[in-house]
Amino acid sequence: MRRLLFLAHRIPYPPQKGEKIRAWHMLDYLAERWEVDLGCLVDDRADLEYLPVLQSRCAEVQWWETGSRRQSALRALLRFRPGKPLTLGWFHNPSLAAWVEQGLAAGRWDAAFAYSSSMAPYLLRKHGLRRVLDMVDVDSEKWRAYAEGARGVMRPVWAREARTLLGFERQAALDFNQTLLVSPEEAQRFADLAPDCADRLNYVNNGVDLSRFDPDRTYLNPYAGTGPALVFTGTMDYRPNVDAVCWFADTVMPLLAGRSPAPTFHIVGANPAPAVRALASRPGVQVTGAVPDIRPFIAHAAVAVAPLRIARGIQNKVLEAMAMARPVVASPEAYEGVRAVAGQDLLVAASPAEMAARIGAVLEGEHPGIGERARRAVMKGHDWSATLRRLDPILSGEADAKAMALPALAEERA
Repeated sequence: MRRLLFLAHRIPYPPQKGEKIRAWHMLDYLAERWEVDLGCLVDDRADLEYLPVLQSRCAEVQWWETGSRRQSALRALLRFRPGKPLTLGWFHNPSLAAWVEQGLAAGRWDAAFAYSSSMAPYLLRKHGLRRVLDMVDVDSEKWRAYAEGARGVMRPVWAREARTLLGFERQAALDFNQTLLVSPEEAQRFADLAPDCADRLNYVNNGVDLSRFDPDRTYLNPYAGTGPALVFTGTMDYRPNVDAVCWFADTVMPLLAGRSPAPTFHIVGANPAPAVRALASRPGVQVTGAVPDIRPFIAHAAVAVAPLRIARGIQNKVLEAMAMARPVVASPEAYEGVRAVAGQDLLVAASPAEMAARIGAVLEGEHPGIGERARRAVMKGHDWSATLRRLDPILSGEADAKAMALPALAEERA
């Protein structure tokens, strides 16, 4: 069997957050077709208990701890170079680099797969084997959005990161055989920013675990109140999620407060930032912190909301709620990349007034069957078993003969 090197900037298990969900499903799929050697970084010691799962799927697993966030930040500052993004220093590990070099020198692998642009430096200019980079999202665009919304000293810092990271993303895409993104929209965005890379780009849509997020299962109701529950799920120290829930609590919830019974807003996810914890003092807002299982909160919600204003790629929270057959009200940014029809399979709203109106319409029963249509949409467009099949011609090289194929989005969503 062919042997594959798989590099990940974080241990790809458990699949509880966006980057790990995609990494795990890709690794699990490829392990059926290749002997996989996994090299990864570990930033949370609690994840080490899951190493046996990875070892059961891989021929070899090598891992290195990154230390605390402060240590990673210091490492990034010490490796600061003019014109280079700080992100690369954050994820640089000499031991991982040495392990990769030794394996390459021994001809150990037939191909290599780098998950995220942070892993690309370990394989740059290694032309002796086929190399695929899964950039996932255009991360430089995230930093650009941070800069646009920032004040004070962080604005130029984030603007510099956006500029230098885009330069590195372009360099990596030109060097690797193929570079993947999470959706045709995200691939097109990068092609617009780096048109000389367009014929080396491809995409693999995110999927959702349809057997795990199954609306036919029975879940105990975690909500204590009598009013309808609005739910937001996600890691709650992640800046885009923090921004989303604060904006929703500030601008949308006041417009819903006059309803009877008044809806409650439940923020479900680990590591709530101080700004998120502070929302719990407001009437009608509850912050759970980490929960053993998010599915009961989705299953018993009247509406799943995704009011993100800073978003890249495909939002797993949207796919998971749709898979659970719940009505979803999302911002245009959260809707991007989802293979579903707005107004039919989910509702999309930009302004606070529009979002409150869409939520109110669902609560009034104006969209019967939207949850069932949502489930059918993700079954059609986001089944992992179908989306991951695109990896086969990409890793074999069959996809190289074709320019980037970005299908008509209207047709894909129909």
